[in-house]
Amino acid sequence: MASQGERALRFKALHERERAFVIPNPWDAGSARLLESLGFEALATTSSGFANTLGRLDGEVKLAEKVEHCRALCAVTSLPVSADLENGFGSDPREVAGAIVQAAAAGVVGASLEDWGGAESPVIYEIAQAVERVEAAVEVARSLPFPFTLTARAENLLHGHNDLRGTIRRLQAFEAAGADVLYAPGLRTLEEVRAVVGEVGKPINVLAPLIPGVTVVDLEEAGARRISLGGALARASLAPLLQASREMLNQGGFSWAAKAVPGGELAALLTSGDG
Repeated sequence: MASQGERALRFKALHERERAFVIPNPWDAGSARLLESLGFEALATTSSGFANTLGRLDGEVKLAEKVEHCRALCAVTSLPVSADLENGFGSDPREVAGAIVQAAAAGVVGASLEDWGGAESPVIYEIAQAVERVEAAVEVARSLPFPFTLTARAENLLHGHNDLRGTIRRLQAFEAAGADVLYAPGLRTLEEVRAVVGEVGKPINVLAPLIPGVTVVDLEEAGARRISLGGALARASLAPLLQASREMLNQGGFSWAAKAVPGGELAALLTSGDG
């Protein structure tokens, strides 16, 4: 099993190379092992995907639960794992710093931080407050004994603020505050990706499922360095479950079983690698 320091260095190097990488978002230990076995180079948690495994909606998970989720994923894979820490589980910069410390202690080598208050306080933070929160996260990240990769997110495009220039200004401010990676999950065209990439100097993460028909090559050519999926992969995994259940309930059929992953193939994937 790779040490946390080794994973951290590998994660940092992924952002520094020329070509982009896909960082899928597992929702439990099993999906993390499968994704590692298939050949992905790093993983990131998904707040919505994990919340759904608990029978809850996005934003309804507590920090302690998130930390244990991170610990469980890091225990079964040797890949670098970055945590979706939502809004840092508090508006105060000290709360944000505390969340970073706890996540790092659970084994992750990076985390993302939103500038949106979350379900309980659904507002975009004023930029001064947002920057102060990033600065607090950067300060504690730099105090760790390994290179912790901090991703700062500008959430305004997802929450009714259709202002690309404002998004870019926020990302520039987060870059100046010391963030290692910048992320605006509401980008919906390659032109918008290019516009952001052209205005900042740090690696850009792009949420691929929001851009119809896009490919890894498209995003790489537009300048993206990291490509994530959010909760889309978790939701995609539920589609066959719902389809099979409806077939049984509405038609009394079991044709879905023919499409099930063979047990031997699943066993081989779960036991391969050094996770």
